[in-house]
Amino acid sequence: MITETAKLLNLAPNEAARILVQSADEAWIFELQRSLDQHRTRTDLDRILAVWDLRQSDAAELFHVSRQAIGKWRTQGVPKNRIEAISDLSASTDLLVRHLKRERIPAVVRRPSPQLGGLSLLDLLAGGHTREILVTCRSMFQFGDAHA
Repeated sequence: MITETAKLLNLAPNEAARILVQSADEAWIFELQRSLDQHRTRTDLDRILAVWDLRQSDAAELFHVSRQAIGKWRTQGVPKNRIEAISDLSASTDLLVRHLKRERIPAVVRRPSPQLGGLSLLDLLAGGHTREILVTCRSMFQFGDAHA
């Protein structure tokens, strides 16, 4: 196993990714990506900020708190009254990462949607509608409802 790992680490990241995608099933690849994200970021909030391409000051505006408050959330944990919101956003982020190319997610969360009355997912977040974000993300990827 160590020899195989060493071989992968000696490859360019794109080449290692190609090999992994060819040799593993999609669920395993998704779980690997999720695990890498979790190891790279300390908290769900950090992961959300990274995937959605938000700065700490952006998050402060969206949550209607100070930039320092967001910094405290990142180091000391999210306050109890915000845990459900972060949980909704984390689940939404999981869906976005699973079904979209990573580099497209920031544009998707910023794009106004006719289904949301011209609002974007970030607009919903600024309005405190994190449950609606999760419901919207779930509905975006209900492929079983698609008609041929």
